[in-house]
Amino acid sequence: MNTDGILLLDKPLGLSSNQALGRARRALGIRKAGHAGTLDPMASGLLVLCFGQATKVAGYLLEADKRYEATVRLGVSTDSGDAEGAVLESRPVPDFSADEIEAVLDKFRGAIEQTPPMYSALKHKGKRLYELARQGKTVERKPRAVTIHALTLTDFSEKELQLTVHCSKGTYVRSLAMDIGRALGCGAHLTALRRTASQPFELAAAVSLDGLEALAEDAARRLLIAPDRALPHFPKITLDDRQARRISQGQRLADIEAGHSGLVRIYGAHRFLGIGEADGRGRLKPVRLFVSD
Repeated sequence: MNTDGILLLDKPLGLSSNQALGRARRALGIRKAGHAGTLDPMASGLLVLCFGQATKVAGYLLEADKRYEATVRLGVSTDSGDAEGAVLESRPVPDFSADEIEAVLDKFRGAIEQTPPMYSALKHKGKRLYELARQGKTVERKPRAVTIHALTLTDFSEKELQLTVHCSKGTYVRSLAMDIGRALGCGAHLTALRRTASQPFELAAAVSLDGLEALAEDAARRLLIAPDRALPHFPKITLDDRQARRISQGQRLADIEAGHSGLVRIYGAHRFLGIGEADGRGRLKPVRLFVSD
């Protein structure tokens, strides 16, 4: 039974990504595993898990755009930027119109600079920021360039915004919620977050953790999808038997079809061989190879 593949999991609330991964590993009976992008315990939704040799594509999935459904509570600021943090300030919420809210949201659409929250896994002098935050410490964080491809107000009430967010890698929706609250002048924090997509995968194709754990091991493994499904944006190169044998041995090729440039998916006659880098002049070098059984 195949042990190299990607599992799309609908992570439930209350579990860290590592806890969810651990339970999925036990359900599938596969030790080698990793996840491609974390979700906080208070967040649910699509968690992309890579098993066996599919861990070789996890780094490329970290670069993917994401989509979320977010609930933002107006008028209350917390130290973590979400509902799990301590309240720092409560302020009255003006009676905003939809146009007033849209005018503020428009400031956060497109390329923006965003300061990562203290409650994050980024490191400062070898320490995770959340570790420092729990000690009551705050350190300077440099703003980072991110892109909000789409920010849609789907509903709002006196003290709550419902948003959908389509964003680039490295975006913190908690920071976005805090920044929107500051721009509105009343403060805000994130109270719910659900990831609905991590390109190229959609939440609709994911299995629940309870559903996964209810399956026998062989049935659970049948849910794994091929690792190359994570890389549809890489051009495909198919090699003949001689070329496939050489590239599988780690050798570089100089006689492939010219025109491809950059990272590519490499295939032999019958299987996915791995990831290579082409120079556009007929040369190809291996980058990540998949070993056949």
